[in-house]
Amino acid sequence: MARRKGDPKPQPKERSAHLPTRDDVIAFIRENPDRSTKRDVAKAFNLKGEDRVALKHLFKELEEEGIFQRRGKRLVAAGALPPVMVLTVTGRDRDGALLARPLEWDDAEQGEPPLISIRMPRNAKQRPAAAGVGDRVLARISPPREDGEPHLARVIKKLEKRRAAILGVIRHTDDGGYRLEPVERKQSELIIEKDQLGDASVGDLVEAEVTRAGRYGLQRAAVTQRIGSFASEKAVSMIAIHANDIPHVFPDAAMEEAKAAKPVAQGGKREDWRNLPLVTIDPPDAKDHDDAVHAEPDLDVGNPGGHILTVAIADVAYYVRPGSALDREALKRGNSVYFPDRVVPMLPERISNDLCSLREGEDRPALAVRMIFGADGRKRSHTFHRVTMRSAAKLSYQQAQAAIDGAPDDQTGPLLEPILKPLWEAYRCLHKGRMARAPLELDLPERKIVLNAEGMVDRVIVPSRLDAHKLIEECMIQANVAAAETLEGKQQMLVYRVHDSPSLAKEEALRDFLKTLDISLARGAQLRPSAFNVILEAVKETDHAALVNEVILRSQAQAEYTPGNYGHFGLNLLRYAHFTSPIRRYADLIVHRALIRALDLGDGTDGLPDVSEDQLSEIASQISAAERRAVGAERDTVDRLIALYLTDNIGEVFDGRVAGISSAGLFVSLPAYGADGFVPASTLGDEYYHHDEAQHAMVGENSGQGYRLGDPVTIKIVEVLPLAGSMRFEMISEPRKLGTSAKSFHKARKGARIAARGKRGGPGKGRPPRGAQKSGRRR
Repeated sequence: MARRKGDPKPQPKERSAHLPTRDDVIAFIRENPDRSTKRDVAKAFNLKGEDRVALKHLFKELEEEGIFQRRGKRLVAAGALPPVMVLTVTGRDRDGALLARPLEWDDAEQGEPPLISIRMPRNAKQRPAAAGVGDRVLARISPPREDGEPHLARVIKKLEKRRAAILGVIRHTDDGGYRLEPVERKQSELIIEKDQLGDASVGDLVEAEVTRAGRYGLQRAAVTQRIGSFASEKAVSMIAIHANDIPHVFPDAAMEEAKAAKPVAQGGKREDWRNLPLVTIDPPDAKDHDDAVHAEPDLDVGNPGGHILTVAIADVAYYVRPGSALDREALKRGNSVYFPDRVVPMLPERISNDLCSLREGEDRPALAVRMIFGADGRKRSHTFHRVTMRSAAKLSYQQAQAAIDGAPDDQTGPLLEPILKPLWEAYRCLHKGRMARAPLELDLPERKIVLNAEGMVDRVIVPSRLDAHKLIEECMIQANVAAAETLEGKQQMLVYRVHDSPSLAKEEALRDFLKTLDISLARGAQLRPSAFNVILEAVKETDHAALVNEVILRSQAQAEYTPGNYGHFGLNLLRYAHFTSPIRRYADLIVHRALIRALDLGDGTDGLPDVSEDQLSEIASQISAAERRAVGAERDTVDRLIALYLTDNIGEVFDGRVAGISSAGLFVSLPAYGADGFVPASTLGDEYYHHDEAQHAMVGENSGQGYRLGDPVTIKIVEVLPLAGSMRFEMISEPRKLGTSAKSFHKARKGARIAARGKRGGPGKGRPPRGAQKSGRRR
């Protein structure tokens, strides 16, 4: 009932005797980081009914105030580290205890790394292999007990030691000697004596170790391994393989297991699906085929307009048993790594390209899911089966699309009516469900490098995004969802593929940026991908489209693997697991084993063995790190190939786009090549330039003009370092007038800087100190 004028004001509801204080909840979460969900806290304080509602509001307040941040369903201290991560041991403190830092840490983006102290168990039997400075370890992290104290890390296991080798190319000097030009730009050249070359010669990519280091002059080194000629077609990817310690040679034990593997015989719990005309649709140069699809109308009168979709996935779990040499090596690699000139596979070719590849017309083992969709595109039911299948055809995306578009060839002509058209009808149905789900729809075209016969860059293309690509993508997404739902329903542990929503800090930064474009982003704890899609659609075909797509991408969290589920924000799915690529991803192999165990589809030796959640967390952390390692190696290889390709173009002018901004300068991408170069801030002009993080801009202190993320610009190449994969550019385009917000922001900050200098007696009556205009960096 509404309160009438003159009625006494309602008194606040008396606080429940059971409800803990705000400080009690904060203390509990900090002391129990692994028990920090609302359910955990409610259980700890015995909260029920309305008290749980009050606790929900308190959680929201703590998150909005920045005291904690949400990680899945848990609250963790702002800036908290994940519970399990890979560390690099960097040194010792005064008491001799080991100090470490996260292996995957970007100082420029994340700031100073946290202080981490490694704690060793007192019981010698419980200690892993002794770790030392320079080692990498998988460790469990505990938060600091008090402010200013280090995080404590307990070593779970010591990882394979990174070789203390320097990677570089042998060069001749003018005096007839030899030098090693390192791949890493920060490393200095080394002297190589002729008798220390081994079997290497000028132009060879080698690994070397320092033999003598004096206080003055260049260090001396000896070649320990010749990798190959830098002029060879695979030298550039070999740099990335060695520089990132990517395992690329299979041990003898794994090769012997692969060699001894035999084709699967039909029978037992394996169903015979060889008469179902499943087809593979892949890139034209694909060598392994791990997924096949089939669709047909659902004839059930209770599901008018519905479709039956079948997705069959290579049964890798049959060949790669838990604890085997193949399994150990697959976990070590984590995933296949794809370079423009080669693939470093997770499994030997005998497994990946032969026994498990779903080849046309050949019997192959598979794990299949049969899904029924309604006319609205929503999945009604699904079942999993372990089968023997026989692919009816191996098609490329372009080939299948051409057939649908009215240009079938000799192979696709007979398949058009019975196979391809039902697939496209099912896809149109699934697309309705996707539109209703509204996943994040970023428009970021991917570029592909095409190499010539010598293994060098011939051209860079942007492959067309066909309906055939979208069809397979949506089929795989639905199969992945079905796998996660089945395992969750069976209460079977698994590794989820998760993607958190943007942090409050990134969300607020994005909101401030969009204001400068007169675009608003709704507030609320339940921000969904559809809110971003509205913005992306509004800027489509405008000058801001590339910029907004890029900034929204940067606001997103990083996807990872974990046994704890907190959903997939980008796909807008409550539960999601990788199931469809076990040939090239270890996470998918775990999910296959979990399904075999949960559904009793195996013989007891090929399902997921008994593992604790902690063990699964360790595996998830390891394969997440391997994924990031692969992405970095692939990106580095592209950068080196493009730099090598543009070596002869120094002094030439190109069109580019501002792809990144730091206090030191601008990163400019060349859209025609898909690679970046750097423009130092000191070369931008006569005035002092500031990096305005909120506006994603580099702005002149006096003029208020500058360059913004996504701006089209013209640059000149002034330096190319192919080994390092880096290029330095000179800006040709003049700075442009930025928005009012950016200009007023910098005017205010300039006044604050002048006032601050005046108070402390700074040089030059408010002018930047000598050298500031040259450096372009903040002091």
